Amino acid sequence: MVTPRSILIATTNQGKLREARQILAGLPVELTALDAYPDAPEAVEDADTFEGNAEKKAVHYAALCGGWTLADDSGLVVDALGGEPGVYSARYAGLDADDAANNAKLIAALASVEAEKRTARFCCAVALASPDGVLASVFGTVEGLIVDEPRGDNGFGYDPHFFVPEKGMTTAQMQPELKNRISHRGQAFRAIRSKIELLLDRA
Repeated sequence: MVTPRSILIATTNQGKLREARQILAGLPVELTALDAYPDAPEAVEDADTFEGNAEKKAVHYAALCGGWTLADDSGLVVDALGGEPGVYSARYAGLDADDAANNAKLIAALASVEAEKRTARFCCAVALASPDGVLASVFGTVEGLIVDEPRGDNGFGYDPHFFVPEKGMTTAQMQPELKNRISHRGQAFRAIRSKIELLLDRA
């Protein structure tokens, strides 16, 4: 195995990219982003699981860039909504929906659900691929409750409405260090970091 000089983080979401860079800082590789490949066609994310979409995306961009690629698929799973929005979290209110529209639809869908029954979890699958296929895949989750009123300005997506009882705040109220420590994405990227380090040691 040839040691990569860089690893592509296959996302255009600046919030995800910022969190990934923080967690992966210090690896002996350059971390690049999709803006280095402006003409690359988007991956088709049509799997029905987070893991499936992460692996499809990682393989797609690894083939295009010719090197190791990290890709994630993450989202919100709400029990009272039968698991929605799930893999459709980013486009819950439509293909061109922004965070505000997605959050508005979520809160409207939960209007008749009692506060204690609004259990939910953030899920994140991260896959590492080379042009030859998937090298590693990991999964992380964090449990919480959905609250009506947005709280905090530090997050993105559904963070202002995702309340973590053990911490007494939403993930948007958390400082980056705390959020990275407990979040679904933090768990998954720390796990994939360990796998990358093992792969680099064996190279």
